[in-house]
Amino acid sequence: MSVSTKPYMLRALYEWCADQEYTPYIAAWVNEKTRVPMEYVQDGKIVLNIGAAAVRDLQIDNDWIYFKARFNGVVQEIWVPVGNVLSIFAKETGEGMGFELETVPTQTQPTDTAAATGGNKKILKLVK
Repeated sequence: MSVSTKPYMLRALYEWCADQEYTPYIAAWVNEKTRVPMEYVQDGKIVLNIGAAAVRDLQIDNDWIYFKARFNGVVQEIWVPVGNVLSIFAKETGEGMGFELETVPTQTQPTDTAAATGGNKKILKLVK
């Protein structure tokens, strides 16, 4: 089975935006696997600022984009399956890349414990 290049392209374009001091945005299709504030969804899609000034704890792994952001002053956890990302672009120039909606099932959403520990990151504990 071939691994999708989409998460790698998302990470690369995010880094490019940061290097150019641009604000990276993603547009994503919203479904039952997507955890976003529904009041910002229009026509089944949402556009999100994922720049360092707007989000905390951003993780772009091979299956999920996860971060915390404030919406109307309330911190919310955002979960977007990578397969649902339709584009990533720089707000200032519109430069970026569009993607096809992937219909392959993604892994189940990580638990809050996984999010709190950084997803798949290993944690060392001192054992005496």
